[in-house]
Amino acid sequence: MPKHGKKYRNATEGLDLTVKYSVEDAVAKSLAAAPAKFDETVDVAICLGVDPKYSDQMVRGAVTMPNGLGKTVRVAVFCKGEKEAEAKAAGADVAGAEELVAKIKEGWLDFDKAIATPDVMALVGQIGRVLGPRGLMPNAKTGTVTFDITTAIKEMKAGRVEFKVDKAGVLHAPLGKVSFGSEKILGNLKALIDTVNRLKPSSAKGTYMQAMAISTTMGPGVKVDPTLIKKFIEG
Repeated sequence: MPKHGKKYRNATEGLDLTVKYSVEDAVAKSLAAAPAKFDETVDVAICLGVDPKYSDQMVRGAVTMPNGLGKTVRVAVFCKGEKEAEAKAAGADVAGAEELVAKIKEGWLDFDKAIATPDVMALVGQIGRVLGPRGLMPNAKTGTVTFDITTAIKEMKAGRVEFKVDKAGVLHAPLGKVSFGSEKILGNLKALIDTVNRLKPSSAKGTYMQAMAISTTMGPGVKVDPTLIKKFIEG
């Protein structure tokens, strides 16, 4: 059994981690149980009734959180010509084509998100092995391969979250900071759930959202009663 520090034990005192709560109560209890002195990130894990080994059951997409994520997002844009000036005007931290790819080949990775225009994707493919494992590879399915780079950059800066189920069918996403308070975290969670529901594969059978847990960076996972998720969305 893992040993937890005194702050963790104090924060979880009186919190029954075997109980499944309503979405609202789970968020409130998770925020109250955040043990660290720094402003922890609030995360959600959702277990979906899909089998990702089948391509038609892969759930992948993106959502712009209405209340942001409470952090600065550094955006790199792969583009050429007039698009480079457009990218910088829209707030990109770095933009370019051949020279940007060369810089990354040399080991530079000082950015959090990447966008590319379709005409330079063959060039970006040269660094796919570098970007892919770090979750930085632009992808048309998540809206990061586009000629509308101004909109994409603004969404990234505002708190756009890309998500994808893992091999076990679990989807992880950040919801903001503990300092946001319950209302803003719940607003972001509702936007995420709405988006995930819209992406439900037609081939997925049975219960779609099977389990959910809310946690903070250093805190415990507080379980949600999956039968109350619909009530939360409609409430």
